[in-house]
Amino acid sequence: MRIMTLDTVPLHAWPYLNAAPRGGTETQLLPLLRGTVDTLPDGLEALLVTSDLQGVAPHARKDGAVALLGEVLADALALLCEEGSLPPSAHIGVVLAGDLYSAASANVRGASGDVRSVWRAFGEHFRWVVGVAGNHDTFGGPREQARFQQQPGLHLLDGETADLEGLRVGGVGCIMGRGDKPGRREEPEHLRLLGDTLSQAPDMLVLHQGPDVPGTRLRGSTAIRLALPEREGPLVVCGHAHWETPLATLPGGAQVLNVDSRAVLLQRAS
Repeated sequence: MRIMTLDTVPLHAWPYLNAAPRGGTETQLLPLLRGTVDTLPDGLEALLVTSDLQGVAPHARKDGAVALLGEVLADALALLCEEGSLPPSAHIGVVLAGDLYSAASANVRGASGDVRSVWRAFGEHFRWVVGVAGNHDTFGGPREQARFQQQPGLHLLDGETADLEGLRVGGVGCIMGRGDKPGRREEPEHLRLLGDTLSQAPDMLVLHQGPDVPGTRLRGSTAIRLALPEREGPLVVCGHAHWETPLATLPGGAQVLNVDSRAVLLQRAS
């Protein structure tokens, strides 16, 4: 799968509260960009790809009380689908690249917590949901996470590949770091999982921590970049480190789509 075009002007944007770098909260905008890809399975009109929704916003379904940004986004997108501004939600697959939690007051940077409500909100409206955990995401205790992963239409990956109507999506969650810290694993184990996933020949590879791009200011992991196929390989989707430019091509030809703090709707090129 390759991205053919990606708009620079957002199709839509939503305000939300986010933790400010020096304390307190600040208002930011979550943009929705539209792009095209060379191929999608029959019956699937689009993919909605996003990550790092670490904020809160008023939720119309909760009488204006604040909710996680991902929950609000899922409902807002579904409304655009109903209005005809986007394809029908039943024909859109959702790809989540991690870090979907925020403190309720949106004043704590790097807060960690349960993101099952975000996954379920997307699953309620859209065809299916696939993705990975970020280093700040939890899914309840071990038994609760096991039950969550058994729910139809929700595909939480970590070293596996899911075949979704002919679209093979592989995923590796978390980030590299000290294995005794939540949401992190030692580099050798992380790269082993990445290699196992790539050996399953996915069309799309979903990572929370993505590669760096040589010769640019687009931050990421050099080790992950070197572990990717030297030639085109899968379309890589990632978050964790924000890029001002969302789409980049690695020296070997692989495309990387960074969706940190943004949403991208990918439709089949006409």
